[in-house]
Amino acid sequence: MRFSAALAIGALSLSLAACVGGGPVSQSGSSPTVIKYGRDMSPDPAKVAGLSQWVQGFRARANASGISNSTFDAAFRDVIYNPEVIRRSQNQAEFTKSLWEYLETAVSEKRITNGRAMLARHAGVLNQIEATYGVDKEVVVAVWGMESSYGEKRGDLPLIEALATLSYDGRRAEFFQQQLIGALKILEQGDVAPRNMTGSWAGAMGHTQFIPTSYLAFAVDFTGDGKRDIWSEDPTDALASTAAYLAKSGWQKGQPWGMEVTLPPGFGAAVSGKSAKRAGSEWRAMGITRAGGGAVPDGQAALLLPSGIKGAAFLIYRNFHAIERYNQADSYVIAVGHLSDRLKGGGPLRTPWPEGDATLRLVERMEVQERLTALGFDTGGADGNVGAKTIAAIKAFQQSRGLVPDGYPNADLLALLRRS
Repeated sequence: MRFSAALAIGALSLSLAACVGGGPVSQSGSSPTVIKYGRDMSPDPAKVAGLSQWVQGFRARANASGISNSTFDAAFRDVIYNPEVIRRSQNQAEFTKSLWEYLETAVSEKRITNGRAMLARHAGVLNQIEATYGVDKEVVVAVWGMESSYGEKRGDLPLIEALATLSYDGRRAEFFQQQLIGALKILEQGDVAPRNMTGSWAGAMGHTQFIPTSYLAFAVDFTGDGKRDIWSEDPTDALASTAAYLAKSGWQKGQPWGMEVTLPPGFGAAVSGKSAKRAGSEWRAMGITRAGGGAVPDGQAALLLPSGIKGAAFLIYRNFHAIERYNQADSYVIAVGHLSDRLKGGGPLRTPWPEGDATLRLVERMEVQERLTALGFDTGGADGNVGAKTIAAIKAFQQSRGLVPDGYPNADLLALLRRS
């Protein structure tokens, strides 16, 4: 999906798979059925007029970017202000599920069964894609499953209209204007007709939900028909494009994305976090083993504790970060990696998750940051995003209180901060 702006789109939602599937997409013809308005919404005449005027002003920027007037006119011929797009953009519920609740859906038995069926159905082309790009076919299929449920939910909105509406009336206008220019360039190249260019409200398209700029940078014509077609029933180009994206993001052939590990009793957790890489020999010396038994392999890895010291622990490798380029959320990367393992025949995670624990809401995460800052622990700001600085601040606070410094922000931590 993404490019380096995968990071930007990752901030829109945990996974752009959550942005699609709001309505039906025709599975039979070349021209999909699109949903323009929902809940009997009619566009505000003032907004309609405003968007029309904005589009005319946007023509100059499009022309300067290499878009011909004929392509511009064809793209905007049926475009009208779409209140459904704004409704969806404003009603993205904050993601408050715990990792284990998320994984129950992301790596459900149904998704595993369907993924194995897709591996069998498309075995020939997936083997060719793996041989060409060096990316495990199970990982490619796992991304496909996460992003569109194996093509079932590719998005139902006319893309130019959605991006134009957000460019004119959205909260991140410049980002969506960049995507709109990207979408127009795709039309200029002739890879798809405007009527067939559908996607999510946020501009993600096709089987594996590329945004336009990442499509331009990474999509490939694997079928050799002269078009990079990620929209049609045939998923070949979309799957190959995903493999190409991961390969260019640093995927290392034959290496794991990560693995569940067992921590020794009394493990201090000070050496944890995505930047704290150690050699396999060092992890072995600390008493860390594979969750299924056996020694951890050689190679540089970091220890990730997504639910703190009380839940599943993972050693993560370079391929974790390649998947992370597709979506920045750790939960997403773990889900893709674990789903790929299940598609290869692996079993479920072995470590029980902490019962009764819950993910903090945005306002609570901001409170954690504010209280840490007030106590002299630098979080880098109180925006609710728990990044490297916030994790380091949590660890420092935990150490100052004689706790295991796992860097995990939960209700217990917030309660302690409120008492401090």
